[in-house]
Amino acid sequence: MNLRERIMDYVVDLAPQPAVPVAGTRRSFPVRRLYCVGRNYAEHAREMGHDPRREKPFFFQKAADSIVTDGVFPYPTVSSDVHHEIELVVALKAGGGNIPAAKARDIIYGFAVGLDMTRRDLQAEAKKAGRPWEAGKAFDRAAPISAITPVEQSGYLVKGAITLDVNGERRQSADLADMIWPVADIIAELSQLFLLAPGDLIFTGTPAGVAAVKRGDKLHGEIARLSALDVVVT
Repeated sequence: MNLRERIMDYVVDLAPQPAVPVAGTRRSFPVRRLYCVGRNYAEHAREMGHDPRREKPFFFQKAADSIVTDGVFPYPTVSSDVHHEIELVVALKAGGGNIPAAKARDIIYGFAVGLDMTRRDLQAEAKKAGRPWEAGKAFDRAAPISAITPVEQSGYLVKGAITLDVNGERRQSADLADMIWPVADIIAELSQLFLLAPGDLIFTGTPAGVAAVKRGDKLHGEIARLSALDVVVT
């Protein structure tokens, strides 16, 4: 047995590589890590009972294999209060540490529409007890996402409408320009905490209007110049 065969001689089967389709192609974007920014729109911060002043952003992660690309979101267990959070997602083609904001756009592959689905009741319990948020944020299939539009097609997004409709009724509506921390600043701050790499996804925060979903709901998310996201709660 040669060295390569020994390295590949795993004791359990490898898990499938999480990946997101690239819009207009048959290619896929392999996902390494999934980062999320908390409270990045002032009105959402207020509706959650927080001060929206521009302080340093905070981050949390979801599992890479929590992405949903088939448009189906099964209502999760151990919760009776699951919320939608529509977000701009940034896909990275390169990485590094301590990346200046002025250089941030150089490492972006493209953008997508995402939903940071949240077991709000479990998140609230964790906050009250001073515990981590994973149970509320990082559960299975907690990150529905649209096809990724390469930045060459979408342009570098700093403004534009972001909306979410539930059963044809508008729930969330804002402009990307309303973000407290724009994309370049998010990347600069995040790269001080983690060594970013190709395949990373960054969910950039949600505007106001988050609310509970129920089985049978049809969610439709849009961001200007990107592929739309359609999800059914089952």
